[in-house]
Amino acid sequence: MTKVPVGDQPPDIEIQIRNMLMQFITQENCLILAVSPANADLANSDALKIAKEVDPEGLRTIGVITKLDLMDEGTDAKDILENRLLPLRRGYIGVVNRSQRDIEGKKDIKVAQDAERKFFMTHPSYRSFAEKMGTPYLQRVLNQQLTNHIRDTLPGLRDKLQKQLLAMEKDVAEYKNFRPDDPGRKTKAMMQMIQNFSSDFEKMIEGNSLSMGEINTLELSGGARINRIFHERFPFEIVKMEIDEKEMRREIAYAIRNIQGIRVGLFTPDKAFEEITRRQIVRLKAPALKCVDLVVGELSNVVRKCSERVGRYPRLKEEIEQIVAEHIRDREQFTKDQLNLLVDIELAYMNTNHEDFIGFSAAAATSGSQDQSASQAVKKLGNATIRKGYITVHNFGIMRGGSKEYWFVLTSESLSWFKDGDEKEKKYMLMLDGLKLRDVDGGFMSRRFMFALFYPDGKNVFKEFKMLELSCTTQEDMDTWKASFLRAGVYPEKAKSEENGLGGEDGDRHEDAGAQDPNLERQVETIRGLVDSYMKIITKTVKDLIPKTVMHLLMNETKDYIHADLMAQLYSTVDQHTLMEESQEESKRRDETLRMYHACSQALKIIGDVSMATVSTAVPPPVKDDWRALEAAAAGRRAPPSPQPGGRPPGPPGFGPPGGGPGGPPGFGPGGPGGPPRPGGPPPGFRGPPPSPGGPRGPPPGMGGMPQMRPDQVRQAMAMGGQMMNMMGQMNQMMGPGGPGAPLLPQRPGQGAPPPPQRTPQ
Repeated sequence: MTKVPVGDQPPDIEIQIRNMLMQFITQENCLILAVSPANADLANSDALKIAKEVDPEGLRTIGVITKLDLMDEGTDAKDILENRLLPLRRGYIGVVNRSQRDIEGKKDIKVAQDAERKFFMTHPSYRSFAEKMGTPYLQRVLNQQLTNHIRDTLPGLRDKLQKQLLAMEKDVAEYKNFRPDDPGRKTKAMMQMIQNFSSDFEKMIEGNSLSMGEINTLELSGGARINRIFHERFPFEIVKMEIDEKEMRREIAYAIRNIQGIRVGLFTPDKAFEEITRRQIVRLKAPALKCVDLVVGELSNVVRKCSERVGRYPRLKEEIEQIVAEHIRDREQFTKDQLNLLVDIELAYMNTNHEDFIGFSAAAATSGSQDQSASQAVKKLGNATIRKGYITVHNFGIMRGGSKEYWFVLTSESLSWFKDGDEKEKKYMLMLDGLKLRDVDGGFMSRRFMFALFYPDGKNVFKEFKMLELSCTTQEDMDTWKASFLRAGVYPEKAKSEENGLGGEDGDRHEDAGAQDPNLERQVETIRGLVDSYMKIITKTVKDLIPKTVMHLLMNETKDYIHADLMAQLYSTVDQHTLMEESQEESKRRDETLRMYHACSQALKIIGDVSMATVSTAVPPPVKDDWRALEAAAAGRRAPPSPQPGGRPPGPPGFGPPGGGPGGPPGFGPGGPGGPPRPGGPPPGFRGPPPSPGGPRGPPPGMGGMPQMRPDQVRQAMAMGGQMMNMMGQMNQMMGPGGPGAPLLPQRPGQGAPPPPQRTPQ
């Protein structure tokens, strides 16, 4: 690695190189070649240091030793290549590359490999394991590691490709038979798109799952939202038209006195009842028209949702949305006209003979305030559950954890909240008698919609709080909860001006007149009871007829139009070829999907042809050097220090000087405590091959080493080795010193050949 920038290199060249290396070697499927020169101290190798950081177990690291031909005379890297100096789990491999002169002289690679092999075969230190050195052997090792990796990852890769292929089957199904030059393709595609759009629209309205996807489990959509409008939002808008008692009584009193004129009436005028009732019926138009607006908004959302499947044809999608939207607007206006007509029909005739109408005779006895009648109606229901759900309570201060979310249960008599939806740990229960509801400003930065419950007389609602502040995440949730509270008899707060009356001269005159004329007060109470009775009949009728009218005139008509007339409208307005032009994004998506599908299919076919009987090698065991300490303890001495390149520490047991000693066990050589040489043993004075440092020599880990041997096998191998050494000594004696008869065994510097053994033939 470059340490010092040279020339135009950046100052942080070392950091850049290290970061570049880390991008690759930190990946688990990356094999690390830790290259180090043989003529440098291995303890200072940057490659081994970085490899140890990212691969502490040594599973991915292979040591490579270069420049073996440039080492000083008398030194070698045998200890390193035999994995004894600084052991690696996968060992080291030595290579000899071309020199700069060879590169400039364009030396052939084949010639360079032959020279490398000759170097290892002729070098006295490396020729014993030359077959596991060199660039060709490194290539075979890397190929074997690649084979192992492919064999391990092949099953997982096959499963991944199969899952990806199955995921694309649905999209590819409509692309498999795609023919751009087919004249009838656009007609078929257009008819299919219109049919899918009509089917999806009907399914979303009727409540079935879409063919384009799964059922929405996160929020209401389509027909479910329209159902909520019919049964929650529309009744809520009607209940919000709460009659102001003082204002109505004032209007009734004025109507009675204006009808009587200068005369004093003895009987209650029925024209006053009709006038006041008509005013209340006209107020029903606003909730009815708002119901239509809400339904139209939901239908527009359904149309946009269903047209997403036509997105591959932008012009067709645009035309469908435009044509259906125009039809919905036409039906919207027609529906509103019919609803206004329905209200006008109610205004046209007052059916005072209705079976539910109390009549003038019973009006005085049953007359009462709206709040009392509403509370009585709620009590008739019993303690029925009206609504459940999560609401956030804001009455807790910062010291108490701030706002908290609880599970609320609203019944016709009480409001309870629990810790969670299991309803096991109840936090509080609040009775609904006398409660009122008002809107609360959540603040400039607040995104929640708040309302509050309170007692008009100022009593504490919850503990020491005079108002229970609640909030919902959406406006729709808040309106739904308000509608539920209205069903339970909790009405919104009236404006202060309404509670206090209009005031002024007219108000004072009305109060004085009512107090001074008991007959007028009686007539006002009678008319008030009649209006309340008749409005209950009208409200019940409107709640039933408005949803039916909207369903028939707006929703069903739109559904029939899409099913029967949309195709003809498209053909009559726009050219077919213009409508069915694909977008560039869709064309690219189709080509990419088909390409990926065929690529996955081809990959699965190739994987199926791969033989799973490929020979693979097991991962080498972890490197252990504790055998040195065990050997030293058995010999009664300390473990030798780590050898250095070129050194010759004492050899393993069994290869020592004559007569035993530190080099081997007693009795292995002649003259030792074991007695005279045994037949077939080594010649007298034979010292064996050059000793190996620390213990028995073996091939590097991960390069096909032999398994551990039992003690009896070790003794048998040593005996056979002794016989081999004896035969080689006899051959040295027969050939003589020098020239072709030089000893076959390497000798230590400054040491002559051992004396030939004196043995008798057997």
